[in-house]
Amino acid sequence: MSLAIISFFFVGMIFIGAVSFRRIRGVESFFVADRRGTPLLITGSLVATIVGGSSTIGMAGLGFEKGLVGAWWLLVGVVGLVILSFSWAKRVRRYAFYTLPELLGDQYDSGVKLVASVIISIAWLGIIAGQMVAAGKILDVLIPGYLDSMIVLSAAVFMIYTLLGGQYSILRTDTTQSAILLLGIFLCLPLSIGKAGGLESLRLNLGGSYFSFPTNTYADWTYVATLLLMVGSTYVVGPDIYSRLFCARNEGIARNATAITALIMIPLAFSITLIGMSAKVIFPGISPEGAFPRVISDVLPAGINALVIAGLLSAVMSSADTCLLTASTIISADIIKPRVREGMKDGQLLLISRVFIVLIGLVSLGIALKLKGVITALLLGYTIYSSGLVLPVICGFYGKWLRLHPRGAVVAIIGGGGVAVFGKWMGYSHFGLLGMGLSGMLLFAVSWTVRFLERRRSR
Repeated sequence: MSLAIISFFFVGMIFIGAVSFRRIRGVESFFVADRRGTPLLITGSLVATIVGGSSTIGMAGLGFEKGLVGAWWLLVGVVGLVILSFSWAKRVRRYAFYTLPELLGDQYDSGVKLVASVIISIAWLGIIAGQMVAAGKILDVLIPGYLDSMIVLSAAVFMIYTLLGGQYSILRTDTTQSAILLLGIFLCLPLSIGKAGGLESLRLNLGGSYFSFPTNTYADWTYVATLLLMVGSTYVVGPDIYSRLFCARNEGIARNATAITALIMIPLAFSITLIGMSAKVIFPGISPEGAFPRVISDVLPAGINALVIAGLLSAVMSSADTCLLTASTIISADIIKPRVREGMKDGQLLLISRVFIVLIGLVSLGIALKLKGVITALLLGYTIYSSGLVLPVICGFYGKWLRLHPRGAVVAIIGGGGVAVFGKWMGYSHFGLLGMGLSGMLLFAVSWTVRFLERRRSR
């Protein structure tokens, strides 16, 4: 029965993609769903995109390891979305672009747009890989011992429906997946806590530190600050988040959907973390990232466990499809199209975008099969992106007032992202923060120096 439910879920997602294929009339349809996103579709897509592998498999693992402070992985996103909603959400929608690099090109110039496109495309390979690993680990519950095959299977499904329907497909599959996800998590929470003996039993077995919040002995304020800057900032300035706002019917929907999503994420953060903490009591010897799948497999009744697995797959695949389309759009529209001298027709751009959906998916799949760690893959992508791009984008909204220069932005993006990559390669955990700080300093120092030299030459 469980396999039948999952098979039906996969077929349903591909069917939605096939139906959406008929609505694709051009790049506007494929990239931003003709900008017809309703409050329900934008909110549903944001929830499904955000609550992916990092917020299910990964965050339950953090709850298993660190206790209630594991909720910060998603709560920093709440902070980021609130900031975005009340500051730049309406302005982002007003630009009516396809991608975040287009916004950077408007703030600075085409050179900054190109550099940002390359950095985002590289970073998002890690994000997509993390979602693939999470999907594989969920399916491994049903068919143990075939993790690699399950990663490949799940990757193939979301690549197919993204390839077919583009943004139309994603908005509709995401909204469906959000409903399944919420049902699955809120079914799993009381059953897992009950199996562990209740909240009081959890407290007695795990110790008071596990329930300490906002910090405890496993995670201090440095840990929280690192997550806030490296992960939370991607919600304020994120290609996947902005791609949703570009699809909204108007500015008000963009702002309101962002705020509503932030509210929904608060109970989800603590629910998923508590499921991981329950697994620590019920199955103390398992690996942290095996917590959620093991709860599903051994705690939930037959039939219900398949529904929850479908919910978790929904979360993971909805994040992966959004990131996959975002990366493909950036490469085709922001890197390749401007360099075709004779111009590129819509049909050619659509074809190239679909080709890169396949290529990016295959490269990410290779990374997923090598790393096989959800948080590891996600943090790799987030660190590269946050360190180089967040500050140039935020400051770019006020570029004239701050007297910023395109050369400053280019140096900041390369310098900040480069330091972060070097730190990750060498195994230094705090190089992401160093990279972000360096990015900010380079942005202003180089911009002001270039402006000063230009004024001197013009005299």
